[in-house]
Amino acid sequence: MTLADERLKELDNPSLTADERILLRCRVAADFIHKGQYEGAREALGELRSGVGERPDVKNLPPVVAAEVLLQCGALMGLGASNVSGAQEQAQDLLTEAVRKFKSQGKYQKAAEAQGELGACYWRLGAFNEARLVMREALENLTDADVELKARILIRQTLVEISENKFHEALSILKEAEPVFTSANDALKGKWHGQKGLILARLASREGDAAYTDRAIIEFTAAIYHYEQAGHERYCATNLSNLAYLLSRLGRHAEAHEHLDRAGVALARLHDAGLLAQVDETRARVLIAEKKYREANRILAGVIRTFEKGGASAHLADALILQGVVWARLRANANSIHILRQAENIAQNSGALTNAGLAALTLIEEHGAGLLSQDEVYKIYLRANKLLKDTQDAEDIRRLRACALIALRRLAGVPLGDKNFTLFNAVHEFEAKIIEQALEAAEGSVTKAAKLLGVKHQSLISILNMRHKRLLKKRTPAERRLKSIIKDPE
Repeated sequence: MTLADERLKELDNPSLTADERILLRCRVAADFIHKGQYEGAREALGELRSGVGERPDVKNLPPVVAAEVLLQCGALMGLGASNVSGAQEQAQDLLTEAVRKFKSQGKYQKAAEAQGELGACYWRLGAFNEARLVMREALENLTDADVELKARILIRQTLVEISENKFHEALSILKEAEPVFTSANDALKGKWHGQKGLILARLASREGDAAYTDRAIIEFTAAIYHYEQAGHERYCATNLSNLAYLLSRLGRHAEAHEHLDRAGVALARLHDAGLLAQVDETRARVLIAEKKYREANRILAGVIRTFEKGGASAHLADALILQGVVWARLRANANSIHILRQAENIAQNSGALTNAGLAALTLIEEHGAGLLSQDEVYKIYLRANKLLKDTQDAEDIRRLRACALIALRRLAGVPLGDKNFTLFNAVHEFEAKIIEQALEAAEGSVTKAAKLLGVKHQSLISILNMRHKRLLKKRTPAERRLKSIIKDPE
C-alpha cells in the first residue's frame, strides 16, 4: 500500500458525496505537493489528473470544486513536469482558469493560492515581470490570518528578485516573512533557511565579503537538516546542489562533488528529470572551475536536452551560456559564438533580460578580442549594457566595465593592450575587414571583389568558406546559367 493509499482511506466513508471525495483527493494532493512528493500527489489525484496537452474534465463540477481540481492539477503540472514540452504553458492555462473561478465565487484566499502557483510558472519561463505582478496581487488578497500561505508566496517572490540580481530586495522580502518561520514546522523552516542561504551566497559573490559566504554555508546546512527532518528529499537535494556550488567557488571541489552525488541519487530515485538537470548544470560549473571542459560538455548536452523539452527558458539560456564557454575553451569558436547568440535570443524572448545580458557579456569575453568584428563587439556591448542597466551585482558591473574596455580598444584599433591579443586573430580580422570592403564596393559580386583584391574567383570563395563564413551573406546569390540548347554529341 502506498502513502497516498493510506492518506485516502477516508474515501471509503459512505457518507461522503462525490464532490467531497474529489475535494479530499485535492487536499491530500496539495499536502504531497507542498512536501515535494509529486508521485504521491499524482496517485492522490488519480483519474482527476490530466496529461500534458489534456485538460481535466471539470465541466460537470460545481465552480469551487472545479477550481480546486484545476489548481492542484496546474500546480503539479508546473512543478512535477519540468522536463515535458508545453508543461509550463498548460499549467498557466489551468491556474489562470482556477483563479478566475475562485474569484467568481468570492474565494479570494484560494485565488491567491492559485496566483502564487501561477507566478511560479511565469518565473520558470523567465517572464519575471509577470511573475512579480501576479504574486503582488496574490498578497493583496490575503489577511493577517493567512500566515503560512503568505510566507510561501513571499519566498517565491524572492526567487524572482534573485533571478534579476536584486538581492537586497529579496532579503527585505524574506525579512518581512521572518516572524512566520520562528514557530513554523520543519518544512517551512527549511524554506526559510534555504532561501536565506541563496541570497547570502549571491551577496557574497557580489560584494566579495567572506562573512556572507560563511553565513550562507550555515543557512544551507540548516535547510538540509530541516528538510531531512520533514522528509522532503526533493528540496533537500536542491539545497545540497546550492551548497555544492558555493563550496566550488571556494575551491572545495571534492566536497562539492560529494554533495552533488547525494542530490543526484535522491532525484534519480524520485525520477525528477528537471531538478536533476539543474543539479547536473551545477556539476558542469564545478567541472569548468576544475578546467575539465570535455566532462562538462558531455554533462551539459543532457542538461540542455532536458530544458529544451520542458520549456524552462531561463534555465535553458543559462545552460547554453555555459556550453558556449566550454566550446570556447575547447576552441570550437564558431559553435561557441552561435550558441551564445542563441542563449541571448532565448532569454530575451522569454523576458529573462538579465540572463540575456549575461549571454552578451560572455560573447564579448570569449570572442571579443578578435573573432568578432569591431562593429559587432560595439553593438553587443550596447545590448548588454541596456539589458543589465538595473543590475546590482558587482560581478556583473565589473564584467560590464571589462567588456567596455575590450570594445573601446577594438574601436580605437589598439589590440596589443588586450591580454587576449594574438597575431593570428589580428591578421584574421584585418583580412576580414579588407574582404568585406571589397564585397561592399563590388555590390556583393564575388567575381568583381576578387578582381579588386587581385585574387582568383575560386580562391576568394575558398577563403570565405574556410575563414570568414559570416561574410558569405554579403555576397549576392550566384545567377543560374541558362541551359544550353546545343546538345552534346552522343
